[in-house]
Amino acid sequence: REFGRRHESEERRAGLHDLDVQPFYARMGLAQQATIFRTSARRRVVLATNVAETSVTVPGICFVVDTGLARVSRYNYRTKVQGLPVENVSQAAAEQRKGRCGRIAPGVCFRLYAEDDFSQRVAFTDAEIVRTNLGAVILQMKSLRLGEIEKFPFIDAPDNRFVKDGYRLLRELGALDEQDNLTELGRKLARLPLDPQLSRMILEAGPQNAVGEVLTLAAALTIADPRERPLDNREAADHAHKSFADKQSDFVTWLNLWNRFAEQKRQRTRSELRAWCRDNFLNQARLREWGDVRRQLKSLAAELGLQVLEQPASY
Repeated sequence: REFGRRHESEERRAGLHDLDVQPFYARMGLAQQATIFRTSARRRVVLATNVAETSVTVPGICFVVDTGLARVSRYNYRTKVQGLPVENVSQAAAEQRKGRCGRIAPGVCFRLYAEDDFSQRVAFTDAEIVRTNLGAVILQMKSLRLGEIEKFPFIDAPDNRFVKDGYRLLRELGALDEQDNLTELGRKLARLPLDPQLSRMILEAGPQNAVGEVLTLAAALTIADPRERPLDNREAADHAHKSFADKQSDFVTWLNLWNRFAEQKRQRTRSELRAWCRDNFLNQARLREWGDVRRQLKSLAAELGLQVLEQPASY
């Protein structure tokens, strides 16, 4: 209690008690995101990721504080993993951030880095094709007979190391033979609109009698996580999500979540299902998206001769 009083007193001295501080990031629930757009009697401070840079315009912003950093999806050819390292933003991204303020009145942007630092940064953010694994690009080019990727006139030519990694991945998956020609398996992979690894997973599910389960997992890996974890209710969210958890496998946790949602969807009305999602800290829009992707993949899998069995797969 004494700490609380002291903390409140320090806030008042610093003039922070009149601030309405709101976080803003992509994985927030829709109800939480909506609070950003409501008017407030207090001065509002929004702590945002770069989701607020281009995706959403937050009204009434007069000041922007730019750290000059962002997490950027980038393929690491050494570790063979697509990661999200923290990098300096480009000059174009910094200008875009500055543009978040001054939309309805004069605004000010504070950059937490030197002007020399800004002038030495790259002009534009790297195009996605030069910072991602190229397996899917090579597979589609082979399928459409567009020629070799090395000779294609890209506006931004990808790194040779990424090209070699793309070929290596497709050989490992059996999509290309030793002469880098498309195999029969590769033609099937090209018909599924997913990363080659996920497509290969679905094709392998047929012989393993696990098509339904793997379709669910592949769809889950293409969407944003539907589990919400509000800052002011993290313990309750973690407790609710534990009911889906499997101690040995994150994949089975996903299956448990999907099966429970499908069961509730059958048994409840729309309003009851909405309440169930809210009580379990689940984003209903993302769950619907999960179902839509799964239905599309199921249809494409059927065209490839893969059928969902009534008998569930074993662990």
